Amino acid sequence: MGIRAIVVDTAGTTTDLDFIHNVLFPYSVKALPEFLERNQHNVLVDNCISDVRDIALEPDASLARVTEILQQWVMEDRKATPLKTLQGLIWKEGYAKGEFTGHIYPDFITAIKAYRAQNLRVYSFSSGSAEAQAMLFGHSDGGDLNPLFNGHFDTRTGSKVDKQAYLNIINTISLTGKQILFVSDNLDELKAAAAAGMLVCQMVREDGIHTGDYRTVRNFDELTFN
Repeated sequence: MGIRAIVVDTAGTTTDLDFIHNVLFPYSVKALPEFLERNQHNVLVDNCISDVRDIALEPDASLARVTEILQQWVMEDRKATPLKTLQGLIWKEGYAKGEFTGHIYPDFITAIKAYRAQNLRVYSFSSGSAEAQAMLFGHSDGGDLNPLFNGHFDTRTGSKVDKQAYLNIINTISLTGKQILFVSDNLDELKAAAAAGMLVCQMVREDGIHTGDYRTVRNFDELTFN
């Protein structure tokens, strides 16, 4: 039957964690106050603000307090959907202004072109919103890679450490688990994907990363499908 689709994690797998933590996260922290003030009456932003109040159990939180909560969540790297949605909107403005480009490892840029030439489907799955992923890959330092992807999944599909999220992906792309390879640096994500029936491979780009019982590679050049 063989592998027909590849699902890739972003941070630590296709993208340097330092870019996420040292460029994107600080940019969103700095931009949040002005962005929320300017866009608070936008329906999507307003819904996110309401969701933050609900999650924080502070239904009467002022806009300034919501901003504080969101900034704290960024520092904690919380995987809260309203935060990720708002970060995606903020980063969209940053990309559009040319304030940064999306870091993508060169070996993945080469690999995704090869995968598409082999008629393999390619998807990304990240705790960042699908829109943020599209911006990252669309404004990458390797150019616009979005045409090479078949889609992007985010936490609306489910938690990345939850088996159900991967079952949802399997159902969405209409393949069997054994036809899908999931590549991530995170063991908990790999465990959940394997429990859902996917084939898995751990990306270990740096020394010192904890590995388990799964196949490992150091870059996409080493990834084979035999």
